[in-house]
Amino acid sequence: MTERVTIPLTDWRSIVPAVPAHPQPLPGLLADALGRPLHDLRISVTDRCNFRCSYCMPKEVFDKYHEFLPHAELLSFEEITRLARLFVSLGVRKLRLTGGEPLLRRHLERLIEMLAAIRTPDGTPLDLTLTTNGSLLARKARALKAAGLQRVTVSLDGLDDAVFQRMNDVGFPVAEVLQGIEAALEAGLGPIKVNMVVKRGVNEDQILPMARHFRTQYGGRVVLRFIEYMDVGATNGWRMDEVVPSRELLARLGREFELKPLSASAPGETAERWAYADGRGEIGLISSVTQAFCGDCNRARLSTEGKLYTCLFAHSGHDLRALLRGGRTDLEIGAALGGLWGRRSDRYSQLRSSQQDPAAASTERRVEMHYIGG
Repeated sequence: MTERVTIPLTDWRSIVPAVPAHPQPLPGLLADALGRPLHDLRISVTDRCNFRCSYCMPKEVFDKYHEFLPHAELLSFEEITRLARLFVSLGVRKLRLTGGEPLLRRHLERLIEMLAAIRTPDGTPLDLTLTTNGSLLARKARALKAAGLQRVTVSLDGLDDAVFQRMNDVGFPVAEVLQGIEAALEAGLGPIKVNMVVKRGVNEDQILPMARHFRTQYGGRVVLRFIEYMDVGATNGWRMDEVVPSRELLARLGREFELKPLSASAPGETAERWAYADGRGEIGLISSVTQAFCGDCNRARLSTEGKLYTCLFAHSGHDLRALLRGGRTDLEIGAALGGLWGRRSDRYSQLRSSQQDPAAASTERRVEMHYIGG
């Protein structure tokens, strides 16, 4: 019998952002305490996932006894859309739906339709994307596109079926994820990004097979990105010696492929981009452990039940659901959002990289990745 593991959590329900007594209309675009703009909003639509990847939701913790959030505590689609509109009025131009596994949220297409109808103050459509493990993508790709989704990012940690099943820890076959990628391309949800978390001693032998496959198979319509194994949350048992630094990974790739550096595709881009010299696509390196990119981080994260997190490595969130369900006006909530972002000074990765012991950057328990997305 699996031993039940209890993970102590902070009660974030009492952490409500202060609302000014007489809120004033905000001027529009915001900057935080370090001068960073607000541009991207990542929205977690569920805390559930059908995989049990060891770096995110290890099975020994998230077992059959684990209690996920009841439906009544989740933000409704109408509440998500209302908050999204307010964030857009403050500068957000990109929305990414995450989880858990977002395709497990029932009727997600309806939310996508609602978000796709939002326009910036000058009438421009938003960049609307979704991150998925790909398990349900083959059957849902066309409906997602029809609802207004523009692109998808697929998490895939290896091509070898044994390695991949060991990573997802539920025996899910890699072939079905590849079918989902094909279906997404056929539906027009491209260019697709494929994210591979590299963990030393587990799937590092998949680096070159993944590069070869996505370089030759899709004619540049799929961009493979390698992600350093991160110390998000407290349940994955993260250790620095399990991280494969991007510089080491690039050296491996460079022994087989000629690569040329590319400039960032957008301000705040997390991936360092490299193009194949023969023009057959590109790869990305996300060096969140060894090369901090806090300096231009422009992302906010909204949890499944309405907590706002201003950093992936945050310890606590700000309860926006309490404002939504407490009868606050858009002006009041917008003023609270502006105040929260204006006070933001998060730079966890920079602090961590400046210390000899990366784990010493904080002694507080951080929020789990499945709760707010990566």
